[in-house]
Amino acid sequence: MKMNEEEKKQQNKIQRVGVVGGGQLAWMMGDAAKKLGVDLIIQTPHQDDPAVSIAKDIILAEIDDPQATTKLANICDVITFENEFINIDELSYLAEKNVIFRPSLSVLKPLLDKYEQLCYLRYLGLPVPNFWEWGIEIEPLSFPLVLKARRHGYDGQGTFIIKNIESLKSQGNSEFFIQEFIPFEREVAVIAARGVTGEVKVYPVVETQQENQVCQRVFVPDENLELVTEIEEIAQTLLNSLEVVGVFGIEMFITKDKKVLINEIAPRTHNSGHYSLDACEVSQFEQHLRAVCGLPLGNTTLKVRRAVMVNLLGYEFGENYYLTKRQMLEKIPHASVWWYGKTESRPGRKLGHVTVLLDEENFEIMGRKGEAIANKIENIWYT
Repeated sequence: MKMNEEEKKQQNKIQRVGVVGGGQLAWMMGDAAKKLGVDLIIQTPHQDDPAVSIAKDIILAEIDDPQATTKLANICDVITFENEFINIDELSYLAEKNVIFRPSLSVLKPLLDKYEQLCYLRYLGLPVPNFWEWGIEIEPLSFPLVLKARRHGYDGQGTFIIKNIESLKSQGNSEFFIQEFIPFEREVAVIAARGVTGEVKVYPVVETQQENQVCQRVFVPDENLELVTEIEEIAQTLLNSLEVVGVFGIEMFITKDKKVLINEIAPRTHNSGHYSLDACEVSQFEQHLRAVCGLPLGNTTLKVRRAVMVNLLGYEFGENYYLTKRQMLEKIPHASVWWYGKTESRPGRKLGHVTVLLDEENFEIMGRKGEAIANKIENIWYT
């Protein structure tokens, strides 16, 4: 999708985008920034973080360092976020000085604490599992339960399946909250974007499969078509209620009786949308920059019939670029291998991903959901 003259005029108002966080999500904004003629200035703690390689400039500092974000604000037209590990209270004085955050701090405030996030979703009338603040007496107490960290939990960290009262007492504290365990039929996710004019674009609903509470596979689009309209309406309601500017990822459960329940909201680009780099007209990363820069949102349409995305997770401690395995993966027809350039591997760490596009030719061969190709990728990677 090329920029027209009107878009170029609008984009010229915002030339330098500050990004708080320098991991793979910021790194994957690089190609989109180049396409849109935008400079990315990254605040990140380490010189070898993935996004350093694509940044116009960097500020080496911790994500939650407000002095560093002040420096970022002084040299950027707008600031956005790669992750949620920020301190809103420390940044509020910048918003008072008319520093532009997209999404805004007021949008992020009810979402960063996952207990408060569920409270907000319930307030909007959106479907969520039952949940309780730590210390509240639950009657009747039925196991298993889910114990979740209120802040800084990701990729399965800070989430525990609790099977008895002894485990609950030993592991829980005020930094956690309790959520009912949902024996779901499937997990799904959707990426949605909202622009400065209130325009909303929703990407295809996808099925996600987790291993050890880390996203392992994404199948595009999801097969459960009868629920797509409801899921899209949930995304529209959420983004419009918050007046979001940017991209959000929304993870949901589909229960055995075909009900939709929101699991979590990620107020940023999200792993479940990485397939869009190869499979959609406009990726979630370009979409996010378009929203942040005040440009019209792009087309979310799939370019192919279906796609499969598989995360490449670390399975050992050490420094390993897995070059031979990556070369084997690149030989899979219609495959794109995205490698994040991280210098250290550890079990469960996201090191890259592979997306395979399924057109009419290979759709039937690979299976209705692409299970065969996902198995092939994992057999190469984990063997």
